[in-house]
Amino acid sequence: MANEKVSLITQGPYVILGNGLVKLTILKPQGYITGIKYGGMDNLLDLKSSESSRGYWVINWSLPGGQDTYQLFRGAEYSVIQMSNDRLEVSFKSTYDPSTPGIKLPLSVDTRFILKCGVSGFHCYAIYERPPGCQPFDLAQTRMVFKLRREKIMPMPEDLLPDTGKQLIVPESVLLINPINPDLKGEVDDKYQYSMDNKDGGVHGWISSGPIIGFWVIFPSNEFGNGGPTKQNLTVHTGPSCLAMFHGTHYIGNDILAHFEKGETWRKVFGPIFVYLNSTADVSNAYNLWTDAKKQRLLEEAAWPYDFVSSSYYLPAKESGSASGRLFVKDRYVSDSLIPAKSAYVGLSAARTEGAWQIESKDYQFWVEADSNGSFTIKNVIPGVYGLHGWVPGFIGDYLEKAQVTISAGSETQLGHLTFVPLRDGPNVREIGFPDRTAIGYFVPDVNPMYVNKLFLYSPEKFRQYGLWDRYTDIHPELDQVFTIGISDPKKDWFFAHTDRKGVDVKYLQTTWKIQFNLDSLTSGIYKLRLAIASATRSDFKVHVNYMDVEHLVFQVLNLGTDNTVSRHGIYGLYRLFSIAVSSSLLVKGDNSIFLTQARGGDALCGILYDYLRLEAPATSGRYESLNE
Repeated sequence: MANEKVSLITQGPYVILGNGLVKLTILKPQGYITGIKYGGMDNLLDLKSSESSRGYWVINWSLPGGQDTYQLFRGAEYSVIQMSNDRLEVSFKSTYDPSTPGIKLPLSVDTRFILKCGVSGFHCYAIYERPPGCQPFDLAQTRMVFKLRREKIMPMPEDLLPDTGKQLIVPESVLLINPINPDLKGEVDDKYQYSMDNKDGGVHGWISSGPIIGFWVIFPSNEFGNGGPTKQNLTVHTGPSCLAMFHGTHYIGNDILAHFEKGETWRKVFGPIFVYLNSTADVSNAYNLWTDAKKQRLLEEAAWPYDFVSSSYYLPAKESGSASGRLFVKDRYVSDSLIPAKSAYVGLSAARTEGAWQIESKDYQFWVEADSNGSFTIKNVIPGVYGLHGWVPGFIGDYLEKAQVTISAGSETQLGHLTFVPLRDGPNVREIGFPDRTAIGYFVPDVNPMYVNKLFLYSPEKFRQYGLWDRYTDIHPELDQVFTIGISDPKKDWFFAHTDRKGVDVKYLQTTWKIQFNLDSLTSGIYKLRLAIASATRSDFKVHVNYMDVEHLVFQVLNLGTDNTVSRHGIYGLYRLFSIAVSSSLLVKGDNSIFLTQARGGDALCGILYDYLRLEAPATSGRYESLNE
């Protein structure tokens, strides 16, 4: 069967694609996948769902200032793009006509499916295009959804209903009171507990029982996703539903919306992704399906960009270019020599300002991790003009090369030695944490036994548990956290999220964290407090030095952030770096304090996650030119 030719059958309103291993049934011209036959099961998709709600593409969009609209893509034109013994590609297209009256999504969409001979799975991709004359709109999310046949092992949609589950503070979080699977009773179910970074989300999926089948979504590349490599996305909905997220706002908020002006043209190819299917007859080998899926991911990545995609808008390797270089860090207070940017993330993005790649949502981004010497090669880059961005673990801030990088077809651009100069005025006086753009190095508490998800009990991602914000109150029921530099341990004594404290009558009260430190000497001038924030949500934030009065207030910001990281069980969101001037007149020789205030009360889920804090002394003599380059 593995060598069977691909076939295409039209049967009433359906087209059926087969290769002897997999059979897809798709409703035409809409493009909804109504059936996936594989491994002895007539349909892997949920038969209780309507035919338009089993396998489909969907978008969340809005008119400027308008309400969010959730819309399934519905093709109006079906066509066969490629047909041979070895490969079949079909298209389901809807074309936007700007002259048509009424409020409609100002976007043409062509969703495509590819089935190949001898392949245990199928590829999916879509071409989004704004022709001339389109009305303005904002793109929030777009994804592909597969609602799989229901098992009784994981939570079911029925478990979330009021008589079987209790909705918690976070609307998506439900305490399972009387679930279909009694083993899940007392656990919390929440789709955000299964979020992943773009850079880490190369494969995810489900394993069924009876028969034992693996259903896996594989991303061979994340270049078409918005927000760069650290953008976090959902992988599942309760159901089970398996998601392929291409564009989303989660963990960042409206800052990452893609805004399109009136008449603005645009085109982007999302995918292809690969839906991989595997199976076993032996239940003891079920875990091997996951191992096999990870191996398949590596094969798909090695084959990227694919050579079997028919669209001229999808560029093969020969029409792409590359960029190579070596990145160094220049910080004379760390080393007299240039420092190789070990494990730096380096990428090409359309963003033109430092750090703006985090919220870039229209174009492609190409990222790699540098080696221990700071060397990197970014391959398979679509021709264009890019900003060269990066960041280096252990150093604050974002790198942006002054000169833009031009990539042309077949080019191998040599960038040479590059230098990142992180913000720095003077030597370290005191610091807390390690600058890696997350709060992972701080104290993450154990989950309240009332809200446990067993999957994360012994996981390095223990921050995925529900309700950890209230654990701050359990640890500090009356008095706020006090951290003494040189004595306190960040991994034990610095709570990972600066949230409100639950007071009487379940009211949430503002909190002030105190940092204590000693200065053996005091230099006249301006000290700098570098405050790297891993995430912020609806935070009214204030910083005082030594006394909490107006004269000693050195920084404040209102309503900072829409990341929702605290409520979505994350460890970081949108990275921000603040440089705060602190006059030496506010400090004293001897004992000093810095007060960090979460000044918005009454909000259980507001919060700041700190990445790193550093107090620098005033600048000292010396010039970077003296470095050994």
